[in-house]
Amino acid sequence: MRIRLLSIMLLSLLLTISIVSCKHDVPEPLVTEEPTDPTDPTDPVTNNCDPNVVYFQRDVLPILVSNCAISGCHDAATRREGVQLTDYTSVMQTAEVRPGDPGNSELYEMITEDDPEERMPLGRAPLSSEQIALIRKWITQGAKDLTCTDNTTCTTTNVTFAGTIKPIFSKYCTGCHSGTAPSGGINLTVYNDAAGVAKSGRLVGAVTHAAGFKPMPQGGSKLPQCDIDKIKAWVTAGAPNN
Repeated sequence: MRIRLLSIMLLSLLLTISIVSCKHDVPEPLVTEEPTDPTDPTDPVTNNCDPNVVYFQRDVLPILVSNCAISGCHDAATRREGVQLTDYTSVMQTAEVRPGDPGNSELYEMITEDDPEERMPLGRAPLSSEQIALIRKWITQGAKDLTCTDNTTCTTTNVTFAGTIKPIFSKYCTGCHSGTAPSGGINLTVYNDAAGVAKSGRLVGAVTHAAGFKPMPQGGSKLPQCDIDKIKAWVTAGAPNN
């Protein structure tokens, strides 16, 4: 009986040693950094423009400032119906934008409204299909306050109204300066009007926000520096049409 008990104890000890000897330490899982969002404007390394991303500061804000954030409508002073469309914070706080859901976003509903008496911009030509598509895509992508740095070289040679300047005006200015009653009587879709204000010195003064000139775009920040440089080069060259 004693021998049997000793045998059982010895067997138990051997099993314990075997289990301990076979036990492996479980390695800690590797911790990897979250991949950086290439569209994040706070990232100094990957701050380039992605052609598949709609950037609020570059693509959306100019549309709103030029067409909607004007005196009597949705600028900082008027704030019609409490809506201000001069900057990202104001847009998100007052225009009922639902990130990822353009169909239930008041901003998108107003620019696609069928009734011209309800559609924004009120009393003006509707936004183009391209502009509406940009705003829809921006909301679908999360309605983020993104910007980007375009590292392409700024070309200021052979600058013409038709090929270079008119597209700039179309993006930033013609919401105010077009139609039958353009702001200040200046229709920037028409070459003669654009050339006239250019040769008078008022255009460069306005886009550079120089003292004594009404800054353009109205209610917004300056144009991108490359666009300002192109306008300056155009004026210096005598404001050629083609």
